[in-house]
Amino acid sequence: MSTLRDQLPRGNPEAQTGWLTRLTQGLSKSSSRLVTGISDIVTKRKLDDGVLTDLEDLLITADIGGATAAKLTSALAATRFGKEISDTEVRETLATEIAKVLEPAARPLAIDPTHKPFVVLAVGVNGAGKTTTIGKLAHQFRGEGLKVSMAAGDTFRAAAVEQLKVWGERTGCVVMSRDTGADAASLAFEAINEARTRGDDVLLIDTAGRLQNKGALMEELQKIVRVIKKVDASAPHATLLVLDATVGQNAHAQVEVFQKTAGVTGLALTKLDGTAKGGVLVALAEKFNLPVHFIGIGEKADDLRPFTARSFARGLMGLEG
Repeated sequence: MSTLRDQLPRGNPEAQTGWLTRLTQGLSKSSSRLVTGISDIVTKRKLDDGVLTDLEDLLITADIGGATAAKLTSALAATRFGKEISDTEVRETLATEIAKVLEPAARPLAIDPTHKPFVVLAVGVNGAGKTTTIGKLAHQFRGEGLKVSMAAGDTFRAAAVEQLKVWGERTGCVVMSRDTGADAASLAFEAINEARTRGDDVLLIDTAGRLQNKGALMEELQKIVRVIKKVDASAPHATLLVLDATVGQNAHAQVEVFQKTAGVTGLALTKLDGTAKGGVLVALAEKFNLPVHFIGIGEKADDLRPFTARSFARGLMGLEG
């Protein structure tokens, strides 16, 4: 089973340092609020009930969520209550506790070679970054030596089809598409059969963005899943919900609806570099127990990476390494 793990070669410290630096920079909008807030709260104060309440409120405003914020501050109080504590010590402790929350979610997307093709269906609302995410995944899978194809299932937007074709040219992947307005379920059906004939290892299927409160569009997504299963009862083998991190707490509603409608098996959070709401990833991991396969911090192909708990937690707290 091939696993797309963090693209940080263990024997290449320079590559690892470069990614961690970019991750810390990418999370700077989220971390700056927390770093400043923690510094203001704990300066020259003992860790008492007032400090803990203020810290919990700060974590909630960072979209970490009420239940998770309470859990984190309780862990802090368990070892340091009544003692003098610095802002750096608070951030170090919170980063350690956040990593514990995130660790169960840090599961890479595994490609099972017994499924040819291994079908990945990307779903999500308008503007979440599904098409770009699929292109970046094609780039990474190709880098692993896998034979990859893509299906332009967002048949409503000609721009999405053209965008995927550009990624196809960049990565050397076949892109299957139809005319604007064509039936997306039929395209998915044909794409799997064609990928199977070619012997592709992975087929990445894009879908049109749809609001989670639009019943007709969600029914259409269910149709795509049903049709895929007619070709291969075990497919889609992964259903990746692409979330725009800038939506903050609204991501919870998206996960709930898409999980019910499309059987989401994992998450990808994009645009973490464009928001102060990166803490929402912690709340999602705690609440839904879904794997967070990927995080995105930029537009380049290498700016989408497999999610790792410790590096994210430390970046969120403005800590290096």
